Amino acid sequence: MPLILVVDDEANILQLLKHILSKEGYQVISATNGRDAIRLAAEKEPDLIILDIMLPEMNGYDVLRALKANRQIALIPVIMLSALGEEVDKVVGLELGAEDYITKPFSPRELVARVKVRLRHKQTPSAVAEVTKKEVKLKRLLISPEQFEVLLDGVRLELTQKEFELLYLLASNPGRVFTRDVLLEKIWGYYHDQRSRTVDVHIRHLRQKIEKDPSNPKYIESVRGVGYRFRDLNKDLEE
Repeated sequence: MPLILVVDDEANILQLLKHILSKEGYQVISATNGRDAIRLAAEKEPDLIILDIMLPEMNGYDVLRALKANRQIALIPVIMLSALGEEVDKVVGLELGAEDYITKPFSPRELVARVKVRLRHKQTPSAVAEVTKKEVKLKRLLISPEQFEVLLDGVRLELTQKEFELLYLLASNPGRVFTRDVLLEKIWGYYHDQRSRTVDVHIRHLRQKIEKDPSNPKYIESVRGVGYRFRDLNKDLEE
């Protein structure tokens, strides 16, 4: 039975979340502040974390950073929960490594649906596992799925799990165009959920980390109106 950690400082919201999730058969543990959330995540290693942004002392973004910086628990999927509905708030959470974002007020049906998607995706092979686990080598770039690391000119890059999976999927299929919907399904487990911004945010972050000039990318190319592709490995990359 999946274990879910719910983090919110509002007692009524916390009780509502626990009621909804328990009714669906999930085990639920809770925290009302960031420090307890980080401690419980490390101790219990839940299958999923639902994390409110507006927390006392440490806000949800700070908690998310701490979770993703701890290798023991970095791969636990996180759904951000907040009354902040602006796109910039959602983008910040996604950039920090959250898998999803739910805006308050939310319906129980929406919450349960998103939880099921995240847990289902967690239990299926990742995009990295679906392809042969071989290194991808370019002039300046080395992607190693066995070590779960990316080296640029011999220097290890700090990538989130989703950034790594996205980069590896694209680089393992040079020249192939992936639509946003396909990338959402393979990396995030969504099935046409109107979340193209999620892909764009992660592509932008990857370009900032691997491209010499992110505004003129040589590795990850945009295909206007369609999606993205990784430049063919058989072609010489310009320095």
